[in-house]
Amino acid sequence: MEVRQLNYFIKAAELLHFTEAAAACFVTQSTLSQQVKQLEEELGMLLFDRMGKHVKLTEAGHVFLVHARQIMLDIKKSRQAIFELANMVNGELRIGVTYAFSSLLLPALTPFSEKHPGIIIHVEYGTAAELEAKLKMADLDLILAFHEQVDNSGFEMQPLFSSRIVMAVSKKSSLAKLHKISLKELGKLELILPSKGFSSRDMLDDLFRKNNIQTSIKIEMNDVHSLLSMVESGKWVTIINEKAISTWDDLIAVPIADKTLYKQAFLLWQKGVYRKRSAILFMEEFMKVI
Repeated sequence: MEVRQLNYFIKAAELLHFTEAAAACFVTQSTLSQQVKQLEEELGMLLFDRMGKHVKLTEAGHVFLVHARQIMLDIKKSRQAIFELANMVNGELRIGVTYAFSSLLLPALTPFSEKHPGIIIHVEYGTAAELEAKLKMADLDLILAFHEQVDNSGFEMQPLFSSRIVMAVSKKSSLAKLHKISLKELGKLELILPSKGFSSRDMLDDLFRKNNIQTSIKIEMNDVHSLLSMVESGKWVTIINEKAISTWDDLIAVPIADKTLYKQAFLLWQKGVYRKRSAILFMEEFMKVI
């Protein structure tokens, strides 16, 4: 069983078309077909039902696909571990960040890059669910997120800090003078909030629903920086975790009176896998910033 055979099989299983899979792997269709056939002979079972140009996974094919993907993932991780051993703190670091975390991440990037110029940093924004899927496939090295504590055997969730949920307004707004605001009063304001599907938005929707409060949401955005820029202009009001506005000097946090709400920040690692030296060094730098 060879690595290239696994690659050919996985691509054919994804596309269910040998010709298209061969093109994606930059080999001829006959080469791919031959390698898959050799793999089937070695396993002693058919992995595909052939139907002309199209193919369909057999039951054995479905079972083997799970293991083939895991093997390729383990190979990818092992290569990275050996590369780092040889190159120490060179290479690439891929960080997944939920949108509300961006203002906390940015201050750590420049000092880290200056200390470790050999490391290329890739930052990818997304929802927690999107980033977790990529972490599972080793497309990311770690995730920084405001997240709910979940019982997930695939991740190690390292608590970082908690952040109070507040109303955020511009210093120019008359609301900036308030010492606190109630949920009922918030319901009367025109709000700009993160899009549905974001953990913070889901939490707010649930909170207003439980308190039978109708909200006036005028704008939804999936980019927190743009959202806060609009709030900074003076007209808009948002509800967000307090840490997210820590680097926005022209924004004011007004506590919510009815209930003290918090979001917990976590560092997510894949459980039981090799951790890049660069990822560990970055987290040391990040912890200095926060």
